[in-house]
Amino acid sequence: MSQQVNQTENLKIGPMLVVMLVGAFVGILNETLLATALPSIMEDLGVTQNKVQWLTTAFLLTNGIMIPISAFLIETFSTRKLFLTAFSIFGIGTLIAAIAHTFPILLAGRVVQAAGSGIMLPLMMTVILTVIPKERRGFTMGMAGIVISFGPAIGPTLSGWIVEHFEWRALFYVVLPIVVLTVILAFFAVKNVTRISKPRIDILSILLSSFGFGGLLYGFSTAGEGGGWSEPKVIISLIAGAIILTLFIIRQSRLETPLLQFKVFKFRTFTLGLIITMIVMMSMIGAEMVLPMYMQRLRGFSPLESGLMLLPGAILMGLMSPITGMLFDKFGVRKLAVPGLAIVAATTFVFTNLTTETSFAFLSTIYAIRMLGLAMAMMPVMTAALNEIPDDWNAHGSAMANTMQQVAGSIGTAILFTVLTTSANNYEPDTAALVNLSQAEAAQQITQNASLHGFNNAFLFASILSIAGMVIALFVVDKDKQKKEKIAA
Repeated sequence: MSQQVNQTENLKIGPMLVVMLVGAFVGILNETLLATALPSIMEDLGVTQNKVQWLTTAFLLTNGIMIPISAFLIETFSTRKLFLTAFSIFGIGTLIAAIAHTFPILLAGRVVQAAGSGIMLPLMMTVILTVIPKERRGFTMGMAGIVISFGPAIGPTLSGWIVEHFEWRALFYVVLPIVVLTVILAFFAVKNVTRISKPRIDILSILLSSFGFGGLLYGFSTAGEGGGWSEPKVIISLIAGAIILTLFIIRQSRLETPLLQFKVFKFRTFTLGLIITMIVMMSMIGAEMVLPMYMQRLRGFSPLESGLMLLPGAILMGLMSPITGMLFDKFGVRKLAVPGLAIVAATTFVFTNLTTETSFAFLSTIYAIRMLGLAMAMMPVMTAALNEIPDDWNAHGSAMANTMQQVAGSIGTAILFTVLTTSANNYEPDTAALVNLSQAEAAQQITQNASLHGFNNAFLFASILSIAGMVIALFVVDKDKQKKEKIAA
């Protein structure tokens, strides 16, 4: 199939992939686009902080629910029809959000947006696996890495700048022309390349998948927003999600044409690669949440300034993703992933010594070097993992990879915030250092030191996580690379 596509559509693959990359980038960008706009929305629409957070949570939940279903959709509808429909749905949601003057309508717009964007990334990755030969996938997957890493990272910076100069609705009005232009270009550039098998729809599987993954994502997201693990809604969501997901997996093993193929985990490199990718996502998303909080709560920086601190790292990771992709095509996965994760572990450990004096330049530099390490590990590992999946299971492999990334981002954020909060609450002050301070000054100093203790311990946990990923990377084998070396020998 892929050889045939390469022969007949070779001249048109480039424009098609560019259009799909833009579509997926805009979709993922919207995950974090409201990050610094939430206070403005709260004030304008008169809603509480807990309520306004649903604009992000509902987007992530809907996205997470749609990704597992995407494998079924990719095998049921043509590439062109599915992309145009998904991106048009995203555009409709963007328009609804842009003209919304009440919170329920704005929330509905975000849900519609996510329903479209949740399909686009798995579809793009499935197309890459279908039309690009294995020996050249590294560079193309590196371009996809720009979408996955740069989109969420630039969201807070972009929204911070726009909200400082315009009202929050401008965030959606800026996206609308890009959506319209992309749909027009996709009408001419996107071709039908994916394999259509028209599997029988299993409504129970869709329901189990939605409630299972949705329950887990909601539980971890709620815990990560500061609610903690002990809240009843977190415990109930996680337990219910785990039980329903178990039923979903059991059902998939008994179906002739499952909604999501869990047999992909029988491939060792895919399984190890997915574990590493999840660790990388936990490390990346968690730091993107924790560092701005440290800067704003302890250092007094504005949301825009904390977003700008992350920007050089985001740009570096975006620039490095295609380069590491080309290096993967030449050297394989281990020579990139192991040193990359070592860089991540070392730079994350540097963040375990944050103080009230740590400079903006130091934070930005270390974060940028950290993102370089993540770029060396992320897409090469994912490419090696997906390369091991049989061509007939491409849609299932990409859907599984993207679902696990979504879950990992929620888990990572929740765990880091739990470590942060627990460490801060359990902090024991050095009373000898407070004897010369007034009661108010001592209380302020204790609160500040407790917060620092929490932030440093959160990054200590992230360091341990990175080391674990590096150790696992030692056992990842790029089988295609091995074959080439044997033939050359």
